[in-house]
Amino acid sequence: MNVSDSVEYPALYLKRGEDARLRAGHLWVFSNEVDVTRSPLSGFEPGEICAIVDHRDKPLGIGYVNPNSLIAARLVARGLEHALDRSLIVHRLKVALALRERLYAEPYYRLVFGESDGLPGLTLDRFGDVLVGQTTTAGMERLKDEITEAIVKVLKPRQLWWKNDAGSRAMEQLPSYSDLGHGEYGGEVVAREGGLTFGVDPVGGQKTGWFYDQRENRDRLARLVEGKRVLDMFSYLGAWGLRAAAFGASEVTCVDASAAAVEAIARNAERNGLSDRVTAIRADAFDHLKALREARERYDVVILDPPAFVKRKKDFKEGSLAYRRLNELGMQVLAKDGLLVTCSCSHHMPRAALLDAVQQGARHLDRQVQMLVALQQGPDHPVHPAIPETDYLKGFICRVLPA
Repeated sequence: MNVSDSVEYPALYLKRGEDARLRAGHLWVFSNEVDVTRSPLSGFEPGEICAIVDHRDKPLGIGYVNPNSLIAARLVARGLEHALDRSLIVHRLKVALALRERLYAEPYYRLVFGESDGLPGLTLDRFGDVLVGQTTTAGMERLKDEITEAIVKVLKPRQLWWKNDAGSRAMEQLPSYSDLGHGEYGGEVVAREGGLTFGVDPVGGQKTGWFYDQRENRDRLARLVEGKRVLDMFSYLGAWGLRAAAFGASEVTCVDASAAAVEAIARNAERNGLSDRVTAIRADAFDHLKALREARERYDVVILDPPAFVKRKKDFKEGSLAYRRLNELGMQVLAKDGLLVTCSCSHHMPRAALLDAVQQGARHLDRQVQMLVALQQGPDHPVHPAIPETDYLKGFICRVLPA
């Protein structure tokens, strides 16, 4: 099909040879791959829909442009048969919904995971009859009304919140804001996981309010924590810690630097009848681990689920050192034959590098580590095989022994 067959959208031309990655399945076009002689980036508005075309005038598909971003364009639909409009978004939502309804008995999950669900720049989390979304690109921001209409058509939610305060929006020169995109104010928003209920703040909470990506990993605590003393660092709303308590842990300590998070943990523990076994402490993780080490406190299971320490490639050296320090401190408060659950949500921190950080920390302490289980994001965050950036969450459950 020649580009002349498409009259609806302006063409964004690629340089010779720059179509190979897109043909292999990736969806991104970098600014240095654009033939700016034929299609100057300055000629496009941020978020404008375009036809992405190779140097031989063969169209690859429909996408959108942001001339102000390093990722200058993203491919949304291959070929020129389908317009980038509400109908296409409705179709993609239905396909995404079919997977989640196959996976989960209740409507609590990540409904749309950006590129992996064919909607690059869009994230949607579902909390029963409430949706919380993020648009992280100019293209999706420009389509927000169509996205809202599609969500209402497919899911008929009580509320749709837009939590558009992600740091990645700054790279697209987009403003930071949160607002109610559909429905009326009022009513509680909750996440359900493992038979427990957690109060969620769709505006003031982290990300979209909950971290569904760790759900299946938290399920693994069932065989590990009964009768055990558990320490949950970077607790946020207490998901790891409260799940451990529900699985029969004798004592759980949740630690987070946020006062609001600590208060929420206490409320969630009371809500689920676990207050007698769960304690929430406000503290810096590194400082608290050092204090526990000095006090000779010991836990049977230590859970380390920190925010990303390596947000950019250039942060790798410093960030990998932080992961090593954190894991070393975690091992120092483990009882003999204890279990360390360690995670990283840094895309730029490879799995092998995280395991190496654990091993380096163990050798410095003259400990031996057995890696029992490798962890990854749940299936409602599917990995796109051609897009390594979608495979971001990694972790390990390790047994730590004296040398």
